[in-house]
Amino acid sequence: MKKLFTLVLSVLMATALSFAAEVQHMTDEQLDYAEIVNSISKVRPPYLAGDKVIFTAESGPRHIGIAFDFEGFRTIHSFKLKKILNVDFEESRSLYFYVLDLPKDVLAFDYRVIVDGLWSVDPMNESTVYSREADILLSHFDASRYIPPVTEKKPSGKVQFVYRGKSGQQVRVGGSFTNWDSWIYQMTEVSPGLYKFELSLPPGKYEYAFYTGITSFHDASNPQKCYTNDGKIASLLVVN
Repeated sequence: MKKLFTLVLSVLMATALSFAAEVQHMTDEQLDYAEIVNSISKVRPPYLAGDKVIFTAESGPRHIGIAFDFEGFRTIHSFKLKKILNVDFEESRSLYFYVLDLPKDVLAFDYRVIVDGLWSVDPMNESTVYSREADILLSHFDASRYIPPVTEKKPSGKVQFVYRGKSGQQVRVGGSFTNWDSWIYQMTEVSPGLYKFELSLPPGKYEYAFYTGITSFHDASNPQKCYTNDGKIASLLVVN
């Protein structure tokens, strides 16, 4: 019995070491993909995960594919089959999935799914558009609906400052462009807990912070941080 236990333990340790070595040599992109695939547990409408769109479908068909308008529907991408295991590591169910790397500058697109050779709309997506040219319905996905607004320079040339917090606050923005006077610009609550303010700023680097009362805090939507002359953490914005 002791020999059997030792043998099992050795096999488990060897498997663990092999898996650790495999993970160590994976790129960040491969690790991100593996994490996304691991998180897929049920069939649901398409959704955004970072810069990737996840499509899912029920198992059963022999093959499921997907084609996109930004490729002229010329390429059919195959879904992959994922087996869902129970606590005993036995297959309990399965589903199909496809992970799309969202192309640069593409936020909204139309697509069709191909189930065993039959082209149709995505049964998991209620959003459709009618193509007059092809006289068919297309499934539609708008990634911008899932991307939270952030402080950034808009196409209009203005900088849009964005703050998320409790509803009903009086939120202000100030920084090096106001000589740190925080009482000049008041943000507007455009929806419950979402505050925005737009300002024209010439190219350059700017330090800024948000204010409620006399309390200041950095912009959580902006990863660029800096320290002010009095040692407080603020946000850094570069306008090109």
